Amino acid sequence: MYELNITLSGSFDEVKERVLNVLMEQQLGIVSEVDVQATMKKKLDVSIPAYQILGACNPKLALQIIEADPNCGNLLPCNFIIREYNADKIVVSFMDPVTVLGLAKSEKINAIAIIAKEKIQHVLDSLSNGS
Repeated sequence: MYELNITLSGSFDEVKERVLNVLMEQQLGIVSEVDVQATMKKKLDVSIPAYQILGACNPKLALQIIEADPNCGNLLPCNFIIREYNADKIVVSFMDPVTVLGLAKSEKINAIAIIAKEKIQHVLDSLSNGS
């Protein structure tokens, strides 16, 4: 499996705010943000439900990965999406860092990926518990 996800109730903006707050608790900051909905409208004149790709990063873990293999920067940050499923259901889907960083075939990088996945799992658990 390449991703971990949860479906939450609420508006897109409410869910996004909740996710960002929980990410901060796990020392995961946002380093990139792509508004896919706006891009599709601007480039293709196609309307899609709210859909954003965000890149979450723990700088200490990212540094360890880059020091272990500088080319692994291609596999960073830990991307996730927030997308509108219907009027009051929002899907939050994180890439599985163990799967993605497993492409490096390095025990050291895999150990770091496990820590990153634990942080993401704590985020999902917190969101599931209504935090």
